Amino acid sequence: MTRWISLGLAMSGLLVLPHARATALPLISEVFYDSVGSDDGLSFVELWGLPGTDLTGYVLDGINGSNGAVAPSLALSGHIPADGFFVVADGLSDGSTLVTQADLVLNFDLQNGPDSIQLLSPEGAIIDAVGYGEFLVGEIFAGEGSPTVDPAAGSSIARLFADVDTDRNSFDFAAAAPSPGGGALSSVPEPGTGLLIGAGLCGLAHGGRRREPVRP
Repeated sequence: MTRWISLGLAMSGLLVLPHARATALPLISEVFYDSVGSDDGLSFVELWGLPGTDLTGYVLDGINGSNGAVAPSLALSGHIPADGFFVVADGLSDGSTLVTQADLVLNFDLQNGPDSIQLLSPEGAIIDAVGYGEFLVGEIFAGEGSPTVDPAAGSSIARLFADVDTDRNSFDFAAAAPSPGGGALSSVPEPGTGLLIGAGLCGLAHGGRRREPVRP
């Protein structure tokens, strides 16, 4: 139920903001960082972008909400496939992964919120970012606009439309069931305006503040 309340609020925000359609620049479209139990081999970051885009030189940086430290820093490679979705998956010790639809397997561990993830171009420019969780005074938010939720274990944060970026994480992302390699696009008919406004009037239930220990 919480997921649909979050979706309604975020979608109502999109009604009053112009849709910013992605062009050739990739976007962070989904992040799964907290599985029920061990995260090993299950975490992933999904990108959406123009099919055929060469990701060589792009970097995904995790930004620690406590002190702004960068970890992990993932050098990307490969090309965005024909469906537009590219999945960077955490690997097991043998190099395999439990993430379906993985396009690139690397070894990483993303922290629970409040934290952020940034996508950097080959020139080092930040081209997309998402921050999640409740940031207190003095903590480092490195996302866009305002942070999205830090959902319960087993849920990911995903864009409502993988190809829409309003530069406000709280409007663009919501808690969702993990779905690596797929997502809704803005070309798909959206729910009626009345339904969205009604859903947007619902309250948003916030989960408890959670943080994993900072790893050296």
